[in-house]
Amino acid sequence: MTYLIKHGFLVDPVAGRYGEYDLIIKEGKVIAVGKDLAGEGQEVIDAHNLLVMPGLIDLHVHLREPGQEEKETIATGSRAAAKGGFTSITAMPNTIPSADNASVITFVKTKSKEEGVVRVYPVGNITKGGAGQELAELADLVEAGAVAFSDDGASILNAAVERYAFQYGKLFNKPFLLHCEDKNLTADGVMHEGTVSTKLGLKGIPALAEEVIIARDLLLAEETGAWIHLCHLSTKRSLDLFKEAKARGVQVTAEVTPHHLTLTDQEVLGYNPATKVSPPLRPLHDVEALQEALIEGTIDLIATDHAPHTREEKHQEYSLAPFGMTGLETALGVVLTKFYHTGKLSLERIVQLMSVKPAQVLKIPGGTLKEGSPADLIMVDLNIEWEVREEDFISKGKNSPFIGKKLKGRNLATMVEGKWVYKSPQAPFNGVEKKF
Repeated sequence: MTYLIKHGFLVDPVAGRYGEYDLIIKEGKVIAVGKDLAGEGQEVIDAHNLLVMPGLIDLHVHLREPGQEEKETIATGSRAAAKGGFTSITAMPNTIPSADNASVITFVKTKSKEEGVVRVYPVGNITKGGAGQELAELADLVEAGAVAFSDDGASILNAAVERYAFQYGKLFNKPFLLHCEDKNLTADGVMHEGTVSTKLGLKGIPALAEEVIIARDLLLAEETGAWIHLCHLSTKRSLDLFKEAKARGVQVTAEVTPHHLTLTDQEVLGYNPATKVSPPLRPLHDVEALQEALIEGTIDLIATDHAPHTREEKHQEYSLAPFGMTGLETALGVVLTKFYHTGKLSLERIVQLMSVKPAQVLKIPGGTLKEGSPADLIMVDLNIEWEVREEDFISKGKNSPFIGKKLKGRNLATMVEGKWVYKSPQAPFNGVEKKF
């Protein structure tokens, strides 16, 4: 199918385009971008009053398959991604079995092609079983299709093992996606250690648990020359360490999540297990520091850390519920509401944070709609107001702290490789071509 998308407001910082443009899509590619384009035989879509932008890319997603299909599957997770405006996502390796071998990477790729509706890129474990003791066969993982390495959800506490991993990993030119947490300091903590945890009588997780591992990992990366990416920064001191390392020339990037950017530990006052996440929600001064770093350009990108759980797991007392929040279906709305509509971030900057930079970090296609690029795009209504409701989630996981909150701005349609894979009832056309 060939499409002519007319009168959309295109935001494409890579191509230097910002304004009303037409696009012609053919055979999965963008073949023309311009004003008043005409053609023959295309399906014409009027995108007047809609934002057209490169599809979002999320490099921190837990799809749970294989082994935890009760929480999420590649099918449901990719559908949730499409609804939220993501055209490419990663599959983090904390599955059962772990993605520490080529067969699991191959399974994820095959399953994604069969049942997924967006591009899914597998991430391989750094160590066997993610246990932090013995290196996985990194070469085999890369050959099978892994785009990065991570022991997601855990830090390699043995610095010698991590140093060796960094040295060896340089051969493959793939980033290490690092969850920074000293489990010896977090112990049985369930939320940020501070006045709110004391008030609630809940065991706290000190900010130092994140910061001490970040400091160590930055030093190891500096010494080895490894390429590292710091996942979900959550404290001001973590930011300071990151800034200092960047200034010294360490090859490092960092992400922040929508929830750490907009929610504080005050959200836990109602004992809602949906607010339990790792790293935990922090005090206001940390949230403000994250926002400032995002606005000034220090932080490289936004990622969701989408971590679905079953209702039964999350609907129990706070100390017993697992860590994690869903994020694929709310991320864009949260960012538009809290940053674009308040004048803190431009649309170009949001595209950089949620599409361009993630593509660059993972070295995958995407981040632009210039001629010849893959036709991975979304159509967004910037002004639609909506309430986050549990019953509207496509993801199996309904564990979102944003349920009940009002947002402004929403994705209406998602195209991947020239095929429409998601359409809301408000979209200016009918039907999808790749069924859920």
